[in-house]
Amino acid sequence: MQTKPAHPARKGGFTLAETLVSIMIMGMVFSGVLIGYTRGSQRAEWSGLSLAAEALCVRQMEQVRAVLWDTQSIPITDNTTNIPSSNVMILDIPISGTNVVTATNVFTITTWTNAGPSYLKMITATTTWSWNGVTYVNTLVDYRCPDQ
Repeated sequence: MQTKPAHPARKGGFTLAETLVSIMIMGMVFSGVLIGYTRGSQRAEWSGLSLAAEALCVRQMEQVRAVLWDTQSIPITDNTTNIPSSNVMILDIPISGTNVVTATNVFTITTWTNAGPSYLKMITATTTWSWNGVTYVNTLVDYRCPDQ
């Protein structure tokens, strides 16, 4: 003869507590995935802005290096003083709507002097840009001799 279990309803299935715990675990996993995705997209955006600011530094540096500075001619030609030292530019990123990011590009030329005529200049290009209320600075430094 077969005996019936005392409580046939408890034979199979999940209890309410097990179901709630599994829903909480799934919610934590899903929120972790969303937070990871948003942090990754924020870092990618910051990286793109930083690279665009660095490109502005390089652009300014190339403009300064392209200027004629010839110490072999008479009189000596030095056009490095004729370049504007500060300008505001738009970062070279994809623009859609109101996501325009401007940057201030400043460069300085420091002439290194010694007993004779100065034949060495230090060029510093600095790009200042802001993102999410924080200001960032990219700096590029180079040295230049005449005809180089």
